[in-house]
Amino acid sequence: MTQWERLQQLDTVYSQRAFDLYNRDEFPMEVRHYLAHWIEGQDWERASRDSSQAAFLFQVLLENLDNQFSRFAQERDSFLLQRNFRRYKQNFQKYQEEPYTLANIIHWFLVKEREILNDAELAQQVSTLKFSQRQWSWRTLRPNIRCLEEQQDEFDFKYQTHLMDCCTEEEKKMQAEGLQKMLNALDKCRKNFLSDISTMLDAADVLRSVLIDEELVDWKWRQQKSCIGAPDDTSLEHLEKWFTQIIECMFQLQKFLQKLDELVGKMTYENDPIPVRKPPLKSRVDTLLTNLIKSSFVVETQPSMPQGRGSLVLRTNVQFSVKVRLLYKVSELNHVMKVTVSVNKFRKFNVLGTLSKALNMAESMNGGMVADFRHLTLKDQKVGGGGKGINDLSLSVTEELHRIIFQTQFDYQGLSVPLETFSLPVVVISNSSQQQSAWASVLWFNMLCSDPENVKFFETSPAATWPQFGEMLSWQFLSCGKRGLDNDQLETLAIKLFGKQQSYDNCKISWTKFSKENLPDTNFSLWVWLDGILTLVKLYLSDLWSDGSIMGFVSKGKERLLLKKKQNGTFLLRFSESIKDGGITFSWVQYANDGTPSVQTVKPFTSTDLKQIALPDILCNFRMMIAENIPVNPLCYLYPNTPKDQAFGKYYSEKTGEENPYLKYLKTKLVFVSKE
Repeated sequence: MTQWERLQQLDTVYSQRAFDLYNRDEFPMEVRHYLAHWIEGQDWERASRDSSQAAFLFQVLLENLDNQFSRFAQERDSFLLQRNFRRYKQNFQKYQEEPYTLANIIHWFLVKEREILNDAELAQQVSTLKFSQRQWSWRTLRPNIRCLEEQQDEFDFKYQTHLMDCCTEEEKKMQAEGLQKMLNALDKCRKNFLSDISTMLDAADVLRSVLIDEELVDWKWRQQKSCIGAPDDTSLEHLEKWFTQIIECMFQLQKFLQKLDELVGKMTYENDPIPVRKPPLKSRVDTLLTNLIKSSFVVETQPSMPQGRGSLVLRTNVQFSVKVRLLYKVSELNHVMKVTVSVNKFRKFNVLGTLSKALNMAESMNGGMVADFRHLTLKDQKVGGGGKGINDLSLSVTEELHRIIFQTQFDYQGLSVPLETFSLPVVVISNSSQQQSAWASVLWFNMLCSDPENVKFFETSPAATWPQFGEMLSWQFLSCGKRGLDNDQLETLAIKLFGKQQSYDNCKISWTKFSKENLPDTNFSLWVWLDGILTLVKLYLSDLWSDGSIMGFVSKGKERLLLKKKQNGTFLLRFSESIKDGGITFSWVQYANDGTPSVQTVKPFTSTDLKQIALPDILCNFRMMIAENIPVNPLCYLYPNTPKDQAFGKYYSEKTGEENPYLKYLKTKLVFVSKE
């Protein structure tokens, strides 16, 4: 059965998620449906990284669309499908130049489908356990427990009667045989009851392992990646539902075992199975409950400052917020459990603000058990003269990692469990000038380290492989400009770092090379350069980056190679390699009278320029002086062939003529072309 067929058989909630997934324009559901077998048989993940493989699959996809179109043409009632498939093929043609982009899109959809299937499978496991528990509790709590009690009462009555009854030896012997049969039946019923509980605990233990060792671990890793920009789902509603259901099942089993104590208190006998088998069962229930409840206490939203760069960078004397959640949702605990906050002792801080809050359903959008700390502050305790704590390896302040600690006490239905959870490691700075370096540390840790307890990570920081590093960089651009890096952009960066290679999968970049060593012929590091570009994109270029107008990362050599194949006035936008705080420039091709092409480039625009005039207006009003001092705009087509006004017209300033404050700026600032 294909993955697509399995999706169609899901319950309504999960099938709706699949419909919602395909309620987008990138990849039509009808194409997914009719080409399901072929689509699932291809390695789209590899194609998203391998241009030749992507190009091959792209051509085969178009052929399959043609074949399906032909089939519809032969079917009487398929006119609309025929029309749709013609349109789908036309839409896919836009990926002709970048087939790996389409491969990446298809791979993303298949991954999301698998996530829905995994969620549905786990939900089914939980439902099966809950259904089994309900069936078992009905069968045992009512008939079996009642049967045990009735059998026990009847046996006790007849036994006492037997002791007091004056009858012949023969009659006493017959009564004794009857009592033994009753006792045997009672013993069997007790053993069956205990076996049912053991079976339930076996199933619960399997589910506990799935929830804690797989699903919760996976959620924590997704949350960790989301802190550095990964577009992963970090909602907790499904986990909360599953934890709540299985914990309630365990409390129900606990009540059943308590009922056994009552029965034994009324009557026991030689080789009674309850005194022997019940204690280990109770121990298993308590262990399962304790394990589940401890694991259900998590940090839902990691520490962050309202105006910060991102999560996990905190500044002393500046407020930050953080939210914890208990995944066991039960109204009896609302406002009862108090959560306290502290910080680890690697470097000494005072935590100021409201340090104790009750878990409160009202503070959560969906009524979860949440403690939302919104106004916490760290105050540095000065140690000696420098203010730093013990640091044997002399790590910089931005390489020191700290964890915020949350503690509470769970007391419910006779079970008492101390709970503790930790934030991901945070970097604490005292000055905004340290924020850039601090964010680099956060990126590096969360890209490479899946052990959140490793606060000494930077004492021996590992290198990153290029696939890890490239993915992390892509997330940064996705966060700042709503579009990640494509394969060509990533390859340009890889060549810059490692030189031309057949494959970059085994290439590695060290922490020092990323954040400390200067790039060749510059006085700034790789991260400082990239961060300057990211800031420029976020503040001034977000829309242009999002819609794909900015090629961004392209070498000067490749830029000239691309433009010299295009018509006069074709231009592209790329980031400057020589400006520390981020710069963007444009280059265009122009042809001499003899047909010789040349590529011209302007001096890069920085945040200072873009603060005064938006890049689309620069492109619209840019002039260069030609013979006889006639100003002309040499920019005609955005690479590869989109008319300039079509590409940027929607971003132009509406003001014209003397009302346009940019014209004066352009006359004095942007009339000359200078090479970078």
